[in-house]
Parts: sequence; structure tokens; C-alpha cells
Amino acid sequence: MVTGGAGFIGSHYVRGLLKYGVPGHRSVDVTVLDSLTYAGRRANLPVSQRLTFVHADITDRARLRHLLPGHEAVVHLAAESHVDRSIEASEAFVRTNALGTETLLSECLRAGIERVVHVSTDEVYGSTETGTWSEDAPLLPNSPYAASKAAGDHLARAYWRTHGLDVRVLRPSNNYGPRQHPEKLIPLFTTNLSEGLGLPLYGDGTNIREWLHVDDHCRALDLVLTRGEPGGVYNVRGDSSLSNLEVAEGIASLHGVSTEVLQYVTDRKGHDRRYALDDTRIRAELGFTPQVPFFEGLERTVAWYTQHPDWWKSVKHGDGQRNDP
Repeated sequence: MVTGGAGFIGSHYVRGLLKYGVPGHRSVDVTVLDSLTYAGRRANLPVSQRLTFVHADITDRARLRHLLPGHEAVVHLAAESHVDRSIEASEAFVRTNALGTETLLSECLRAGIERVVHVSTDEVYGSTETGTWSEDAPLLPNSPYAASKAAGDHLARAYWRTHGLDVRVLRPSNNYGPRQHPEKLIPLFTTNLSEGLGLPLYGDGTNIREWLHVDDHCRALDLVLTRGEPGGVYNVRGDSSLSNLEVAEGIASLHGVSTEVLQYVTDRKGHDRRYALDDTRIRAELGFTPQVPFFEGLERTVAWYTQHPDWWKSVKHGDGQRNDP
């Protein structure tokens, strides 16, 4: 089962499962559970006899209790994930990311699920001016989004430590790639330029993030699912550490426009200055190496949005189409 499987990362992962299977298996049957919020789209998923789609909320305990028995593993990607939205209204984030995670873990325990991978974020560590975070660094989240994800991480550890549930936690850096909602930085900037709009940079644009292509994230998920340690936590990052300004300049260059399109706007409340992961563990223990260089992946991502205006325009502006299961 993949929760949140109709979203950006989830749908990429599901397509990979259906095409390649889990390492060590030639094919798998997949259940996707998704509530189809604004960020999830049924059309993101392929049509397959091995895919069962269930339109349900992660906090629906009765539905989970009915669905989970018979599944070997659960990859938990269902989440509210946009920091700006969490600043404006945090209740949905606490409900989905904290209560939803507890509901899922308790029902996985009841159903005897063999393995659960809980997908978190580097934002749970907070912000650092220097150095990197290893997996045993304290969690010091600064946004309501990050705090709600940290709550999920603590619950995952508690269910492993108290109940012996095999839960593994993956903490990725910023993801990017095709089919990401245009509220996020790279698709927002890319689609803005396609519409002749500017690129709004928070503050001075020097906030630093590490970037991980969604395909590399899915490879890391496979490794943690099949070879990870029960109770283990794994950081995963790509090959780059760039300021938002550098990313914006790269996108502008790919569109053949000057940096005059940059627009500096009032900084986000509590904006973290720098994220930096130590990914030694997943590399040394599981053999992970990112395969998509950032600027190569960025070029491919920009090309995808350029070639699929119908997809992002309907998502960005809302065309009245229903998002039916």
C-alpha cells in the first residue's frame, strides 16, 4: 500500500512499482490510498490491473482497518507539505501529518503489516548555519509543517520502540521533477516564466536547499523498504546545495531570459536559512548514490512543464475539472 499515492512523489513511486516491481520481486500488486486533496490527482496514476485505488482519508480508521490486512508493506507518503499553507492554517497539517500517521501506525500494528516506511523531510531538523545533520541530530522544527512531520517521526519511533512495529524513516531533501504542484519553487518559477510572469524570491534569495530528483528519491525508498533496518532513520539528498537565487537563475537561463525577471518579496515568517544533510548512512549501508545531476534534472523538469501546459494550467489555475477517483 502507498498512502498519498496520487500526489507528486507517491505517483512517481507507484509507476515505478508497477513497471519494475520491488527489488527482488518481478511484480507487485499496489493499493493506493489517497484523499485527493488539491495536490493529489487520480490522473497522475497509470491504468493497471495490478493497481487498486481507494479514495479515503488517512485518518479514516475504519477504512484502514478494512483495507490493510493482506498487505506486506506500507509506504507512507500521505501528507500536507506546503510550508506557506501551514503558516496560514496549520490544523490540516496536524490532522494529516500527526494524527494520520498515528492512525496508520496503530492499524498497521493491528493488521500485522511486516514493514512500514514513513517518509519525512529534512525540515524536521530546523536550520543550520554550518555543518550537516546526521540522523541522530535533535529535531528542532521551525514551521508548523515541519513540526507536524516531526510529530510523525516521533510516533514512528515510538511504535517501533514500544510495540516492535518494523518502521523505517526516510528524511529526504527538497524533491523536484515532473507533476509537482505549481505551488512549489521549481514548478512555480517554470510556469510563471511560461506565462510571462516574474520569479518571486523570498527575502534576499540566499536561503540554501539541497535538491533531490524524485526518481532518486524513489530509488532510496526501494532501498529503505527492502534493505533498511527496523527502527532505522535514513537521510537522503541529491548532489547539490544551492541558494534559491541560484535555482531561479538556472530556470531563467533555461528559458532564455535575463535575471530581470527576479522579484524580491517579503520573506516568509520563520524562514529557515539553510538545510544540510549528512547522507553517509544510506550510502554506506544501503549503497545509495544519486543518479540525476541537479542541472540535468532541472533541464528535464523544465522541458516536461513546457511540454505539458494542460496539466499544470489546470492544477495552477483550476479549470473546474473534477478530481474523481
